[in-house]
Amino acid sequence: MSPLFQGWLKLSESQRFLVVTAPVVLFLALFFLVPLGSILVVSFWRTESYQLITDWNLQNYIDVLTEPSYRTFMLRSVLTALIVSLSCVALAWPIAYFVIRHGGRYKLLLVVGLAVPFLTGIVLRVIALQGVLGPIGLLNMGLMHLGLPPFEALMYTKTATVVGLVYLYLPFVTTAIYLSLLNFNFRLLDAAKVFGAGNMRAFWEITWPLNWVGTVIGFALTFVPSLAASITPRFLGGADGTLFGMAMGSQFSATGTWSLGAAMGVVLFFVAGLTLFTISRLIDLKRSGFTGAGGRD
Repeated sequence: MSPLFQGWLKLSESQRFLVVTAPVVLFLALFFLVPLGSILVVSFWRTESYQLITDWNLQNYIDVLTEPSYRTFMLRSVLTALIVSLSCVALAWPIAYFVIRHGGRYKLLLVVGLAVPFLTGIVLRVIALQGVLGPIGLLNMGLMHLGLPPFEALMYTKTATVVGLVYLYLPFVTTAIYLSLLNFNFRLLDAAKVFGAGNMRAFWEITWPLNWVGTVIGFALTFVPSLAASITPRFLGGADGTLFGMAMGSQFSATGTWSLGAAMGVVLFFVAGLTLFTISRLIDLKRSGFTGAGGRD
């Protein structure tokens, strides 16, 4: 037996826990807490001629919270994220349910297929989507082939942004709901039908509430990144569809007002954190099918 392993056996359970978790804590501290703290500090400075001036003030936050354009960008981002998240939930449920109920021996293959789009970068996927939604893209060509009128203005609109974000984040929601349904006891539906419940009633009164947590987690996994979206609306959205994430990104590039961009990042982080806190109050992991409470045994 090696000395290293002997030393490991001599450690108490709490000491082993510290040894195992220390690298994770160190990683989070270096690559999450330190950058976040830096952004927070810079947000109280000011920028002058592309130079950071350590003049502590709240002017950046005053500008973000009082400037009408920034408020419009934030409200537009929240509304877009809400529409995208609800759309993903509505589309993901039938997909996940079909895979669970009818996937058979191809179930794993179908689930792995959900991850295929992630084999390429987000920029490449968004550019590929331009080839679908463009004036002479695959969508309009398909409509004309069927004798239907094409969409005259689909690209560079808010609708294109929503479509692009749904395309990007649908696999996240589908996976979350799939994992929840994986632990769901479908014999409960058979019992409900014995007592006279129809398919829809059984779904809304049994399947939906017992898999609520998977739905909410999928919603959160979509809402937060959609709220901060920058690349997708930049490639697919129009000039009147600027989102908060785009405006924030421009502060670090075109305008060079880094302190204002940092303040916008802190505000966005607060809104996302508030959303996650609200969502955490809606779910109870200990009583949900997501953790196996609704298992098949």
